[in-house]
Amino acid sequence: MTAASSEIATAAAAAGVGTTRFRRRWAGWLGFTPFALYVLLFLAIPTVYAVASGFFTDAGTFTIANLAAFANPTIVGDFVSSFWVSAVVAVLGAVIGAVICFALLAANPAGALRTVVDSASSVLAQFGGIMLAFAFIALIGIQGVVTVFLKQTLGFDLNASNGPLLYQVSGLVFPYLYFSIPLMVITFMPALEGLKQQWGEAAATLGASRMTYWWRVAFPILSPAFWGSTILLFANAFSSFATAAALIDQGGIVPLAIKQQLTSETIVGVSNTAGVLALGMIVVMVIVMTAYSALQRRARRWQR
Repeated sequence: MTAASSEIATAAAAAGVGTTRFRRRWAGWLGFTPFALYVLLFLAIPTVYAVASGFFTDAGTFTIANLAAFANPTIVGDFVSSFWVSAVVAVLGAVIGAVICFALLAANPAGALRTVVDSASSVLAQFGGIMLAFAFIALIGIQGVVTVFLKQTLGFDLNASNGPLLYQVSGLVFPYLYFSIPLMVITFMPALEGLKQQWGEAAATLGASRMTYWWRVAFPILSPAFWGSTILLFANAFSSFATAAALIDQGGIVPLAIKQQLTSETIVGVSNTAGVLALGMIVVMVIVMTAYSALQRRARRWQR
């Protein structure tokens, strides 16, 4: 009788544990539902619709003839401009951000300086759009503070060569760096902090100089994280739209070309060109983010 009662109690306990696990799992999925709906409604569906529209004519017939837009010189020029602007921003932002991170290594992680820099980087990395465009118009616009100062004191005109610098594709480098450098600080600082003191001590014990340690040990370890962050900066600049739209009326980069195709009655010879451009952007972003994920996995090997 005692053995039977024990078996019943064990079975009841197992059933209770199974019920608890089921409830926790159900609660977890229920909590994930709002985020899943957000991704579905505001990311997945618009992306699929934008890309799919490039494979249909205005009459709704499926076609791949729209891909001929990629051979148009204007479209090719927009992609080239987007690539070189994003590359310049990524390289400059990565180098400047890495130097800032290196300088912050000597600061107390819980001190006031690190707290202020981390907080400011988190905010400024998300700062863009109309407000950022207005700030740079007031700074280096035609009558901006820096523009007037350089012209009156040094006789140097920022807008003397090819017109207003800020309103050209090359001028986008300045506002893009504004949010790219803080993003580099956020993403690269954990990698620098992951360098273990024992590695430096071991290198010094073996007779390596400080420069040798950084060149032969630290840099190879940090390179995946550095290039991964650089790729992230490239992707961020490549997909940015609001700041560029506030500064440049016409196309010049791919996001603005998509806007122009959606708002203008003129097209480049095929229908639904905006969808074709969106397809090109997504292909580029998939390649870039795949490379970023691979580098992040390699960088995490040293954080274990």
